[in-house]
Amino acid sequence: MATIETNTKSSLHSRCNSLPSTPHPLVSQFEEHLDRLKTSEAASSSSTPSSTISHNFSDLLDLHGCTDKLLRLPITQQALAQDCCDELLEGSLSLLDVCTTAKDALHQSKESIRELQSVVRRRRGGEISLTIEGGKYLASRKKVKKAILKALGNLKGIKNEFISSSSKNDKETFSLLSILKEAEAVTMSSLESLLLFISDPKGQSKKSRWSIISKLMQHKREACDSQVSDTNEFENVDSALQCLINHKPLSVENFKNHMENLEVCIQDLEIGMERLSRQLVRTRVSFLNIFNN
Repeated sequence: MATIETNTKSSLHSRCNSLPSTPHPLVSQFEEHLDRLKTSEAASSSSTPSSTISHNFSDLLDLHGCTDKLLRLPITQQALAQDCCDELLEGSLSLLDVCTTAKDALHQSKESIRELQSVVRRRRGGEISLTIEGGKYLASRKKVKKAILKALGNLKGIKNEFISSSSKNDKETFSLLSILKEAEAVTMSSLESLLLFISDPKGQSKKSRWSIISKLMQHKREACDSQVSDTNEFENVDSALQCLINHKPLSVENFKNHMENLEVCIQDLEIGMERLSRQLVRTRVSFLNIFNN
């Protein structure tokens, strides 16, 4: 009788800490979304356009939407409640902090580009006005880069902790904790890529093996006008503005086009970030409900 009771407890413990031998359909969906994002990382290249980042947001929404459904399963709630995984709570908060930094950077960039557009459209003050407003725009970009650099430093520490934690759990490859932390890691990677895309188009920041589109940053800045990069809208405006300020050949119409493209790019990224942020909040609430009950 004692042996039967011991075996039963052992079976329950195994079931609570690992995925069932026949996974729930949601688990399979979760792993499909995760694999899709990993494939995107492996297939990234130097010619990856900004639209790919927006597409990654769609894949991340699918992944975290599935995560939220997975967290509603009784077996998942039982497993995580017994494991008392504080690291998942900390990770969810870290993701939201990075989201806030990214949203702030996009918002500030949007406001700056609109002010610059206003000066160019009015054509008041001529070159002097453009130089002044251009200087303000570049100063704003510097401020954004500084905030992003700090966020990237924090991300590096978080990822190091994840690597250390993962190395300790190699024997539990199929545990719920393991796949949820994988989702956290790939989300951090995507957010890091976005921050690098906004702040460092020329790839001057240290490369990271976690970045989904880090190779994009290797694109060399060419001469003005027709040779401007078509893969990074931030770089296009930065380069074109420098050309105008330094009195190099570049038509105002081309500069307007670059600014309009950047504005559209920012709007698309803002939409993706807002949706992802709301989903991450829902996921964190689910974690809190599990661990507080």
